[in-house]
Parts: sequence; structure tokens; C-alpha cells
Amino acid sequence: MTPTITTFGWVPEFARGFVRDLRPRWALEEIGETYEVETIRDAKTDEYRCRQPFGQVPVYRDENGESFESGAMVLRIAERGGDLLPSDPEARAQAIQWVIAALNSVEPFVMAVVINDVFEREQPWSKMRHDKVVADLDRRLADLEKGLGDGPWLEGEQFTVGDLMMVAVLHGTPDDILGKHPKLADYVRRGKDRPAFKKAMAAQLAMFEKSAVPAQ
Repeated sequence: MTPTITTFGWVPEFARGFVRDLRPRWALEEIGETYEVETIRDAKTDEYRCRQPFGQVPVYRDENGESFESGAMVLRIAERGGDLLPSDPEARAQAIQWVIAALNSVEPFVMAVVINDVFEREQPWSKMRHDKVVADLDRRLADLEKGLGDGPWLEGEQFTVGDLMMVAVLHGTPDDILGKHPKLADYVRRGKDRPAFKKAMAAQLAMFEKSAVPAQ
């Protein structure tokens, strides 16, 4: 069967480009595989929760089964072919390690800023917490910048699934935060300049732009 991504057919403008179906889309583009997208309106239904117990998008399905976490999806896709997973066992382990680092050690700090400054901006504590969550993210980005090697990617010359996930996590970081870490900013820019990223982003945005606001 053709790999299929299930995601929202419409989201508000501020969320476009950041819905996590971008991640499996990008991975599939990197390995040169076509895919289909099926859309849903409500991720909280009992029917959908049978596929995604947390009521989130996306879900990925191929001939071997389903995955409901974006990190699992991109690793699964990387196994299908291409060069996202190195053949050398140690390099392969390092690539997988960076996927986990992106999701566990970096993304929570990115999301703390997003939750505070976007989703909770009207709450009385939001302005008071802003400096703290930004400072926490800034320290984590400084750690990551120090961890970057001398090559263009995390582990040298080969772009891997670890880079894909790290750039996907960081690509929406505000310029005034990411810009304080020029080596890291250049790294993210290289990832976003990849043709596969651009194709995946364009496909997601095109889907949202042609979708009508769902009826209440």
C-alpha cells in the first residue's frame, strides 16, 4: 500500500507549517517515496483514539502497520530506504540518539515558549513566565550548539534522520532566540534549504490553504 499520513484538514493560520505531519512528509520526500494524506476534523473521537490514544495528529500507516508518534514515524520511514539511517552500526546509533535528543532534550523547551507565548498569552502569568521559559530555551540551545560537530550536520557530512528531527523541532524558533546562536541558526537554515523540506512544507501549506473552515 501507499504510505498514508492522517492529519487535520484545516488548522488556524498561526499553526500552519508547524503541524507535525510535516515530519513524516519530510522523511518520505527525503527517501523519494510518494504518499497519501487522509484528513480528519476531530482527533478526540473514540474511533480516532483507537489509532492515536492521545488524540493528536498525525498517524502514519504503511503496509507493515501504524505509528502514532512522529519520532517513530520518521524512524520507520528511514528504514524503508534512502540515506537517512547510516549503514555503519555506530553511526546509525548516533542518528537514532539525535532523534531522541530532539524530542526529549530540546523540544520540551521549545514548546514551553510556544505554550506560554501563544496558547497562554492571555493568562495573567504569561508575561511573568516569558523571560524564564526563553532563558531556559536559550541555555538548551547553547548546549546544542556546543554539541554540533565541525561538519554541516550533527555527525559530519551525512544528513540523517537525527538532523531531520532536530531541524523539524527548531525550524519555528523565533529569530531573536535562535539568532543568538549563529552556528545553530546556520544549521537550521541548511536543513530548511533542502529540497525535500521545501516540498513537504509546500504540500502541508497547500492543503490548509485550499481547505474551508470546518463548520461548527
